[in-house]
Amino acid sequence: MKDLTTKQLQRIEKKKKKMAALLEITKLNDKDREARTIALKKASEEAEQSNDTDSSETCIEAVSKRKRPCTKDLKETYLEESVEKEAVEESDPLANKKPRLSGDEYLKLKQELRDRKRRLRTLPRFRLKAVGESASLSINSNGEDRIPIFLSDVQHLLLYSLHGHHSPYMPTRWCHLEKYNKVAHTVVLVVEGLSLYHFVAYESVFSHITSKLEHRVEVLTPTAYGGSVVEDLAAVPMTGIQSDRLIKQYGSLEAALQSSGDVIKLLRAVFPMHQSGSINNGSVGKPTVLPDTDKFPRIQLLLSLCQMVEENYPVPLKGELAKKYGDYVMTKDMYIEATATSPMFGLDCEMCRTTSGELELTRISLVDESMNIIYDSLVKPENPITDYLTRYSGITEELLNNVTTTLLDVQEMLRKLLPADAILVGQSLNFDLHTLKMMHPYIIDTSVIFNITGDRYRKTKLQTLVREFLGERIQESKAGHCSTEDSKASLKLTQLKLANSVDYGDAVLIGRCDMDILRMETEKRDDCQQTMKAEVRKYATSIFKHVTKDDKTAAIVGNEEIMNEYSKYLTSSINIMDDENFAKNDQVRLVVADNDKHAVTRASQIAMEHAFTLCHVRVDKEKLTDDQAEKTFRIVNKWIHKLWQHMAVNGLACVVFTGENNAGNGACFLNLKREVPENSVIRA
Repeated sequence: MKDLTTKQLQRIEKKKKKMAALLEITKLNDKDREARTIALKKASEEAEQSNDTDSSETCIEAVSKRKRPCTKDLKETYLEESVEKEAVEESDPLANKKPRLSGDEYLKLKQELRDRKRRLRTLPRFRLKAVGESASLSINSNGEDRIPIFLSDVQHLLLYSLHGHHSPYMPTRWCHLEKYNKVAHTVVLVVEGLSLYHFVAYESVFSHITSKLEHRVEVLTPTAYGGSVVEDLAAVPMTGIQSDRLIKQYGSLEAALQSSGDVIKLLRAVFPMHQSGSINNGSVGKPTVLPDTDKFPRIQLLLSLCQMVEENYPVPLKGELAKKYGDYVMTKDMYIEATATSPMFGLDCEMCRTTSGELELTRISLVDESMNIIYDSLVKPENPITDYLTRYSGITEELLNNVTTTLLDVQEMLRKLLPADAILVGQSLNFDLHTLKMMHPYIIDTSVIFNITGDRYRKTKLQTLVREFLGERIQESKAGHCSTEDSKASLKLTQLKLANSVDYGDAVLIGRCDMDILRMETEKRDDCQQTMKAEVRKYATSIFKHVTKDDKTAAIVGNEEIMNEYSKYLTSSINIMDDENFAKNDQVRLVVADNDKHAVTRASQIAMEHAFTLCHVRVDKEKLTDDQAEKTFRIVNKWIHKLWQHMAVNGLACVVFTGENNAGNGACFLNLKREVPENSVIRA
């Protein structure tokens, strides 16, 4: 081996010293984290024993602010190191302050750092994104500022924790789970009957939630609109944001496969609405009365509440959205449920830029299904116009000279003209409604139901859609667009789709079939649609069908009543077995418990055996009375602790409070279980 030069030897020595220093720093950091964790835990235990919340918060805050606790061990370590350094300096003044390392010491340090890095790589990590933070109880302690997520969002996370990018849905809208393949298993506890209100009012009682489940978010659950929690958990939802892979390969499934009744139910949770029990709405399992021109219920084309939020439509949700739309008005004080025969109205607005810097309304057109113009008016904006945008709006200074109609007049007129179940149709109507400063529950957006790009996020212009599907030409005048022409065009496109099929004119839904199929003979088009429907059916199954892929197993635990509800979503293609006879070849384990306590006990016993464990308990209203509530909550708190104790390290824990009807939203509590080593704490 060639002898090393002096400079090369110096570089090696410097590298050794750097590695030694890095290792010392990491050890100190680990000790600091361990000391902080112990102090926090001790403070939490003292607070729980004394029920002195204020003092515990003060203690925790003081510990968290201290960068490095001055423990006895650390002081002794520093003294020993200083003594050693002084001894070295006295014996050899020319010696370096840091001890020089031999070859074996260098290799040992290098191996320790590699082992540490390897351990960190095996840890899954979970964090909230902007939408999740908006729903967070910790970040937004003021309930008026929170914007709740949906139960379908929680289910997307559960699916992703099991299959990652191979899941049909991803939770990218509200959270991020890193290294999903390192998640040991997923354990879910559903507590039906408890709400966010119960947790906030008795937070000190739920000590195991506050100490172990770090991520806490508000959830809009089906309880708020009279829906089924079991259905939203067990059936893979047909609404919400789809994963990029699903959109590119199969498209947005909500328009083709979602239950239209569920759309109306969810809209009823935020819009004031009378339930229409006597009128058929085209729900699954009921005979549907359709207009002669329609091949399927028009309410299947309605935007869901999730889509309206995603497409930036004004909706009366609470939190920041309530502040943002505080001066908006609804098109009706009270709505009735839309049905397959509800009237459609084409709507389009023209806008000009004013001194406010925003676009303000200068013309509105409303057209009925017979293409009759029932309202067409120029509007005088509140602020002076700085740019008429004539090329697009068709508005000129001369047109508005003698106009006295204001935005308030338009709002009042629309409230009079529109029926309580009216369906508004238009191209990207979110812009029109923001300009009108109005909110409406029933929307058909032609930019969503028609698409020739094959990508849901790339909208196709109305002019292009009209040319391709209607064979007509619009928006070609140099004088600008015409709102009556555009509103009629949107209605014609919607009527054309209703006369064909849900996936007609939508390259995203048709998927791999080329858009030229729309011009092919009927037989070939039907074959292509049947192929697409067969592909779609793979994703229109229960959650347990997805869970049991890749040789994974699941367990469902609950009393007989609850198990009967879940059994609706267990298909014959899944190998199902009862608790006693469950074997390796079975996929889903059904555990019928005698009571809620037995359900939790059995779930904790078998949680380590399955990739997915769902324990569903139902708290009776009698146990939530003033004299029984605290006792009930302490029992629920013990259940959570018991399941947590029996989970594997790096397991995902999810506790769901389903909320109360007209009383409070639900809540979801999440965290990954961590193992605390004896000498260090590795924090993700």
